[in-house]
Parts: sequence; C-alpha cells; structure tokens
Amino acid sequence: MGFLTDRKRAVGRGASHTGTEHHWFMQVTSVGLAILIPTFIFYFGSALGSTHDEVLATFSRPFPAILTALVLVVGLQHFNKGAQMMIEDYLQGSARKAAIIFTICLSYTLMGTGLFALAKIAL
Repeated sequence: MGFLTDRKRAVGRGASHTGTEHHWFMQVTSVGLAILIPTFIFYFGSALGSTHDEVLATFSRPFPAILTALVLVVGLQHFNKGAQMMIEDYLQGSARKAAIIFTICLSYTLMGTGLFALAKIAL
C-alpha cells in the first residue's frame, strides 16, 4: 500500500490541472511578501522626503536595491497569478482570454519598467 499525501491526491484534479501549483505559489509569495513589504516600507519611508541625492544614495546601496527588486518581482508575480485566478472565476470566452493577456502584459511591463528604473538608480 502506497502512502499518498493530500497534495499528491490533489495534483491533476480540477479543470486546469494546475490548481495545486497556483495555490502553493500564492501561499509562498504571500509569506515572502509579508516579510519583504515591511522591510521595504522601512527603507522607502526613510528615503521619503529626502533630497534627490539622498534618495539616490539610499537606493544605490546593495541591500535596498535588491530588496526593491525582490518586492517588484515577487509582488507583481503574486498580482499576476491572483488576478488571473480572479479572471478565470468571473469571466468566460474571449473576454477571459483578453483580460488574462492584458493582466500578464501589464504585470511584466510594470516589472520591467520598475527594474529598469531601479537599475538606472543603482548603477
């Protein structure tokens, strides 16, 4: 008799066959964001109201730059998957496809723009 975990029994179930992966991705990114966001707010809040040169000096240091990049990437990936699940629940047909494509394009555009701006500041 083989031992099957609850996760192993759930793999391959559902309409898209990826529900378990979506769920775990959302759980992991939400825990990551729960740690990243307060730290990012601390650094961002300390730079808020500073002069342009002080802000550049803050975000050109390695830790704030890496933290900001992680918040951008993980946050927008989390947004992408969450919005996609919401769209799949409430829209059908070609509206669903168009909304998913728009959401994916929006999240990657924002991610690329944010990382480009961060690279311009940090380098």
